This record gives sequence, structure tokens and C-alpha cells, in this order.
Amino acid sequence: MTAGFISISWEQLLIALGLVSVSGAVSLYYQLKLEKDLAVGVVRTFVQLLAMGYLLKILFGLNNAFLVLGLYAVMTLFSVHIVHGRVKQKGIPYLLPTTTAVLFSYTLITILVTKLVIGTTPWWDPQYFIPIGGMVAGNSMNSLALTLERFFSELKSRRAEVEMMLCHGADYREATADIFRNALRAGMIPAINSLMGVGLVSLPGMMTGQILAGADPEEAVRYQIVVMFMLVASTALSSIIVLLLVRRRSFSPAMTLLVK
Repeated sequence: MTAGFISISWEQLLIALGLVSVSGAVSLYYQLKLEKDLAVGVVRTFVQLLAMGYLLKILFGLNNAFLVLGLYAVMTLFSVHIVHGRVKQKGIPYLLPTTTAVLFSYTLITILVTKLVIGTTPWWDPQYFIPIGGMVAGNSMNSLALTLERFFSELKSRRAEVEMMLCHGADYREATADIFRNALRAGMIPAINSLMGVGLVSLPGMMTGQILAGADPEEAVRYQIVVMFMLVASTALSSIIVLLLVRRRSFSPAMTLLVK
């Protein structure tokens, strides 16, 4: 134990693991068949977080820009992989647009926050750049998946409407304007809703972690405000970029809808 911070032992971690048994018991009782996924999730949580903890400890000690940016690139590309795994759409090559949107928007927001808002020197200081970049990627990828899923599902369900507008002389932008807005709205709503309830309904992870580590609550609140604002910005920017790129790819040069 250090001043203002209580260490958690391996024995205490095992006690916390017992909390997961509640979910397992519910799954078994109601025959949800989620026990395997739950077990895999628990193992992956242990392995991935422990590996990241040791890696960050080494990274902080080396303080090398190329290693920091390399780890950041791996994190963001994994977020692309997760989004690609959640969105089931054949016939439209959306992997490259998603990668472009993620790398550009996440990196831009992360650099702006570390350099201009927090004022770290250097801007790639791993103590700030990696956690902030991870929060941007982790939270924004869910919104990105929602955006793409809504866009493709509406293109499928409203195919006749879109094709009719194309036959009447509309271009792909005009034919999908309403679908575009609905998809963008679907991706942005979760981040906006989180602004409404933060502090009243929930105490976010970063703020809670800083308080548990002994930070001044007022200072923790300021950091959390920055985090909330940057997540809203990254969600909007990544969603708009990916939609602009994917929308055009949803149509052939002859303006035939490619969604299957």
C-alpha cells in the first residue's frame, strides 16, 4: 500500500473472479449456452491486460517515440479488426475505408488532446498518449460498428426506394441522404447519451481510477471532462469519414447498388 493507493493482491483478484460466477450460474440455469464465451472472455481479460501492463512498464522505461507509436498503431488496427468482425457485409470492400477513418480520426484527436489540451512534452509521452489513444479507440470503435451496421441494414431494407430514386435521376448521394443521416445519428447517439448521464448516473472509468489512485477529485473531474469531449469528437469524425468513403463503394460505376 502506498499513500492514497491500496494494492490488489493475486488472492484478491481471485476473489473478484468469483463475481463472474454469477453470470456463469445465470447462463447455466437458463441454458443460455454462454459459459464458453464467458470462460474465454475471462482468460483473455487476464492475459491481455497482464501482457499490456508489463509492456507499458517496459515502454515507460524506454520512452521511445517509435515504440509508443508502434504500440498505438497495433491498438488502432485491432479496433479495425473488431469492427470488421462485428459488421457482416459481403460485396462491399469497407475494410480500407474503416482503416483510413480510424487511423486519421483517432490519431488526430489523440494528438490534439495530448499536445494542446493536456500539454504533454513530448506529445507522444507514453504515460498519456497510450491511455488516451486506447480510450479513443476502445469507445469509438463501438460507435463505428453501429454506424456501419445501420448504414448497410438500411441499404438492404430500403433497396427498392434507393433504386427507384436512382432510376429517376438521383445520384448516390441523393438516393442515400436519409440513410446516411440515420446511420450517422445511430453512431453518435451513444456518445451523446453518455454526456447526459455522466456524473449523475455513472462515474466514468478514468475519473474513478484517478480517485482510487489518490488524485484530487477536482483534478480527476477535469481529466474526465476532456475524455468525454474527445470521445464525442472522435465518434463524430470517424463515423462521418467512414460513411463518406463507404457510401460511394456501395455503388458500382453504373450506379448499381452492391449491398447483398
